[in-house]
Amino acid sequence: MTGRPAQPSLAEDLLLLLFQPNSGSQGAGTIAGENTLFYILAGAALADLGLGEHVRTTSRRFAGTLVEAIEGRPPGDDILRSVWDYVAKKPRGVQTILAAVGPRLREPLLDRLIHRGDIQRSTHRTLGLFDTQVLEGSGGERRESLIAAVRAVLVDGAEPTPRVAALAALISGSGTLPQFHKEIPWTSAVITRAKELEQGNWGAEAAAEAVARTVTAVIVNNVIIAAAVQPRT
Repeated sequence: MTGRPAQPSLAEDLLLLLFQPNSGSQGAGTIAGENTLFYILAGAALADLGLGEHVRTTSRRFAGTLVEAIEGRPPGDDILRSVWDYVAKKPRGVQTILAAVGPRLREPLLDRLIHRGDIQRSTHRTLGLFDTQVLEGSGGERRESLIAAVRAVLVDGAEPTPRVAALAALISGSGTLPQFHKEIPWTSAVITRAKELEQGNWGAEAAAEAVARTVTAVIVNNVIIAAAVQPRT
């Protein structure tokens, strides 16, 4: 049975991290990397499926590296299940999957963050005429804990869990890491560590996650390629 698990998905956590409190007009929040967001969220969903051993990578002659669903292992999360169902139709390249599933992820993931109370949605009137929906709030304790976990890995050299390693790798691969400079210093050491995570160098604690690490590294590198050709916000 599909649904909304109590544990937030990796894509939810990534979207919450990308939420930048008080960065818009009238104290509203914005989401970093909006122009590339659908690639980033789709990458997080695929990485989550990889970490959960719901998908794996395979190499085909002339087709290169493809992602295929592992038969009989659909995820319980309904958003992830929609991505898995698409992959289950046939093995596909990561770029194809990102472009196909990414555009429909932002709103349901944002709705989850609002439902959990991490972010609030309200209406502001612009020029006294137009009503505009805005995002508000600080992201709460959950965003603080996620930022602290990523900062510990990138700044303090802490050993990452596979989940935190994937989050840090996706933020770095998407090109949004410089926008976190107030919370995560943008230094050469941080850049170097982030690039290591992008390549799947997660450390000894993640050694048992070799397959998932490889899948995630492939996904992140495709996110980098996709994000590189898009304008930054």
